[in-house]
Amino acid sequence: MDQNLLAGVDIGGTKTRIMGRRGSSVLFDKTLVTDEWRIRQMEADAVKLAAIVTDLCVGTVPAAMAVGAHGCDTDEQCRRFQMLLSANLKTSVQVVNDAELMVPAAGYVDGIGVVAGTGSIAVARTGEGKMLAAGGWGWILGDEGSAAALVREAAKAIRRTLDRGQEGDPLIAMLMREIGTNDQTKLGILLNETRGAAAWGRYANAVFDAANAGSPLASRVIKEGGEGLAALVQLLIERGANASLIVAGGGVIAEQPMLMTAFVEAMASVSPASRVVLLREPPVIGAVALAARLVAGEAQSHGRAE
Repeated sequence: MDQNLLAGVDIGGTKTRIMGRRGSSVLFDKTLVTDEWRIRQMEADAVKLAAIVTDLCVGTVPAAMAVGAHGCDTDEQCRRFQMLLSANLKTSVQVVNDAELMVPAAGYVDGIGVVAGTGSIAVARTGEGKMLAAGGWGWILGDEGSAAALVREAAKAIRRTLDRGQEGDPLIAMLMREIGTNDQTKLGILLNETRGAAAWGRYANAVFDAANAGSPLASRVIKEGGEGLAALVQLLIERGANASLIVAGGGVIAEQPMLMTAFVEAMASVSPASRVVLLREPPVIGAVALAARLVAGEAQSHGRAE
């Protein structure tokens, strides 16, 4: 075991980023396509991820590893994946939801993390350490403000507009061009044949491009996406989450200022006293920070035992 090596993993719906640090030096920083290694079967995923990390560590074992995992939405799921990874790596491991990386990645200890990327979720911890989550239900049921949900809501807005016989909004042509058709009747068929949140999410740029081109439909879809994310935060606040700090991150909200603006404006109504921060560091930094806290906590425990 390398007592000075810390590993952090950010498992997103689309990409997985793995970082190893020794002090201030980054030893490795690798990005993988999540679907190329993760099959959503925890035992197999733990074996595969442990092998990938071991390979990156050139055969040694990190002193601690923290993982933010998309889809680990309960304490029980996090604990199970954590136990499996620890058994495979033979080191200390902490597993949290990927949204929980937002706050430590931004340099803070406590707050509400919000992810708006391939999917969306808001996560916090109670004072007793219990996980609170809202959202994360997937693009068919929810994932408000995510890339896939923005495309879903844009397509629905187009459908309603065309049913009224109105065809002038820029969003219509832009989304159809992104999907690859000039036949309005095929919009639903082609989207139906495009399976998966990641595939739908790739069309989201058309929504923002249309809003920049003056589309009222696209602007409304983005505004409602921001409101949907704020509504997830409101649910956590109602359940006892600390509302003083909200850290938002994820591919869509980090890359599209219009969505972040819509979220901030909505949060001003939901919780005016909250400080809302956009994460500018990669979330994997938060995983490395959690690994460092894990080592520090163990050191303190050993000191008390002595």
